Amino acid sequence: MKKMNKLPRILKIQTIKGFEIFCIFNNGETRVIDFARVFREWKIGKKDPEFRLLDELEFRKVKLRNNTLSWSNVGVELIDIHGRMVTHPYELSPDVVYEHSIPVDQPANRFYFGPIIREARMKKGLSQQELAERSGTSKTYISRIENNQIEPELSTLYKIVEIGLGRKIKVEIL
Repeated sequence: MKKMNKLPRILKIQTIKGFEIFCIFNNGETRVIDFARVFREWKIGKKDPEFRLLDELEFRKVKLRNNTLSWSNVGVELIDIHGRMVTHPYELSPDVVYEHSIPVDQPANRFYFGPIIREARMKKGLSQQELAERSGTSKTYISRIENNQIEPELSTLYKIVEIGLGRKIKVEIL
């Protein structure tokens, strides 16, 4: 049976700097899309809907809609099933967004659970596969956490630590 790849979707627009949009994806990655580069590659002209987004003030009006980037200030006219012309917000397909983004190097606000998880797993004598099975995740996911490629959600961290490793988590807000 062929395994289907789940298309990463944007959970949050973290920040906008110029024509760069930093996003947190549902696979745990923080990625950046450099639209100055993308628009140059696409050779945007005056007749393209993206042309309006070359104005930084218009570009900054981006919102998150249906887990992708959307600009309601830029309309795209499409014909609906009844043959009528309808204006929709300009949106990028999630695969296009992901394809044109690159991972952000370890930002300062990351939580580094990787070495802690790896050390606890090894002390317990578990393989990544065994920890994954115990905690309801995948070996790949455990590997990505241990290598600080992704940050797990708190609920997943709870499953890994408390169920998979039999340890306790203590969270403090100071």
